[in-house]
Amino acid sequence: MKIIIETDRLLLRELLPSDKEGIFHLDSDMDVHEFLGKNPIKTIEEAQTIIDFVRLQYQENGIGRWAVLLKENHEFIGWAGLKLVKENINGHQNFYDLGYRFIKSFWQKGYGYEAAKACLDYAFNVMHLENVYAHAVIGNEGSKRILEKIGMKNTGTFFHGDDECAWFELNKNDYLQ
Repeated sequence: MKIIIETDRLLLRELLPSDKEGIFHLDSDMDVHEFLGKNPIKTIEEAQTIIDFVRLQYQENGIGRWAVLLKENHEFIGWAGLKLVKENINGHQNFYDLGYRFIKSFWQKGYGYEAAKACLDYAFNVMHLENVYAHAVIGNEGSKRILEKIGMKNTGTFFHGDDECAWFELNKNDYLQ
């Protein structure tokens, strides 16, 4: 297992086909999907399709979301990381988006902040990106709080499909390490 990022409590690595049970547990939960279109997955095959899609991003773009594991026992608790977004979202195209998603029993334990902060460090110090972007549905206070806590700036709102979202940006020169 090749670890990409290690924090005090977490390990981040590429998603693997063996993560399908963890992805199913994560993405079949209606509460997890509250701000993601309320359309959780229903089968383990859908979980495998998600993993295949992310692994294709690794091949095509050299980056994609990573599995997040507890360091103490290697338990899968969700994913976090950067994704190259090629389509136009909020007037931006070909940008790096920071995202994260965790199994509900791991919410409110600081893992989202820890993983997101580590991904920003990676973006600016390893990938040498100029900017990182993120967005969260307006009602998703937990996600917005994490983005603000890691130093991202809320620069306004926009509609992504039917959802009003907050748009976040961070330039490497404004990043507090």
